[in-house]
Amino acid sequence: MHRTTTRDTARDILRIIPLVMRTVAAELRSAGEMPAPAHFGLLTMLSSQPRTLTELALMQGVSLPTMSNSVSTLAQRGWVRRTSPARDRRGVLVEVTPLGRATVERVGRAAEAQLAEKLGALDSPSRRRLRNGLGVLREVFAEAPPARVSRGGRARTAG
Repeated sequence: MHRTTTRDTARDILRIIPLVMRTVAAELRSAGEMPAPAHFGLLTMLSSQPRTLTELALMQGVSLPTMSNSVSTLAQRGWVRRTSPARDRRGVLVEVTPLGRATVERVGRAAEAQLAEKLGALDSPSRRRLRNGLGVLREVFAEAPPARVSRGGRARTAG
């Protein structure tokens, strides 16, 4: 019984996350806020600290060429820049620009507003249960397993 319940919960999570992200992304695109939802995640990561292409690829679970293309798109929009610190042997770092940081803040506020509007229809006990459930997910996923790049150049988690 426990295994079935756990498997059902996993299936539910895998079904609901894309629905939430699709709804937010569609509403943000229609409002002209962000052309690609993946860009918001990258900008958010880079807002906390500059990272190498390899780090970004590992964190997103994509190949280095895919990440390089994404970073090039962000750089063309003026949201990030590549830097080569003299003392850093890791090579090129990608960092968010002031315009990128402003974009993260603006898009984040718009996304929160869109979600708040959707969740506004819930009654107070439902919102409380949802927050509690999100807290459980946060605890489970707070420490993701370390990622590594496989021989095919694709990033994947260890284990």
